Amino acid sequence: MYGKSENIPKYTGFLIAGTIIIVCLANLIFSLAFFQGDYLLWFFLGPLIQTFLFTGVFISAHEAMHGLVWPGNKIINRIVGWIAVILYAMFDYSKLYSAHHRHHANPGSAEDPDFREPENAAYWKWYFRFIRQYLSLRQLLLMAVVFNLLQYGFNIPVHELLLFWVVPALLSTHQLFFFGTYLPHKPGKTIFKDKHNARSNEFPVWLSFLTCYHFGYHHEHHLAPNIPWWQLPAYNRQLNQKFTS
Repeated sequence: MYGKSENIPKYTGFLIAGTIIIVCLANLIFSLAFFQGDYLLWFFLGPLIQTFLFTGVFISAHEAMHGLVWPGNKIINRIVGWIAVILYAMFDYSKLYSAHHRHHANPGSAEDPDFREPENAAYWKWYFRFIRQYLSLRQLLLMAVVFNLLQYGFNIPVHELLLFWVVPALLSTHQLFFFGTYLPHKPGKTIFKDKHNARSNEFPVWLSFLTCYHFGYHHEHHLAPNIPWWQLPAYNRQLNQKFTS
């Protein structure tokens, strides 16, 4: 078992998750409040940055589900998890928490809520089923209320709301699904290594971070869900050294 987490202060995960959440919210407010149509550079960079930050917010919620935001403190983990999923897209944290732990308990099986059988594992079929099972009418209504409040209460143009909020949120779902579910768990010609039914990417560390906050080290995550996302590259190296020595 990977043991370096024991030497890391318990509040480290809280600081990392808090920073991601605050920066994401600040970037969203900045884009909606100060964007001008003639800032062409931000027209392209803003949505990309916001997509990446939204992905980080959801990864922070995922860390909370595993008790890694502040190890040993269920209350802080739950509060941070709720804040993250509400900021992300008004999700129900309890529903996500339950489904994610069922995924870890039964990866790649009929009991896994995130799994698709080989005959139904085409990207778009799998994606829409994946998203649909976590959406709710309550969530959509809340999103609509916030959208209209921002549009009519704060006079934010519709195109800015779409460009800096809606589109990045949707792109982020694809980023999370593609690198965190589809690639790691897609049934293929080669069999999985073990009961976790998961594989990892072979990206360099910098690309692994940019694609999905190292969530592509997915087999490692299933082997040791007690390891935070920012320590997965080190755990990957440790495993490689073990098997090559």
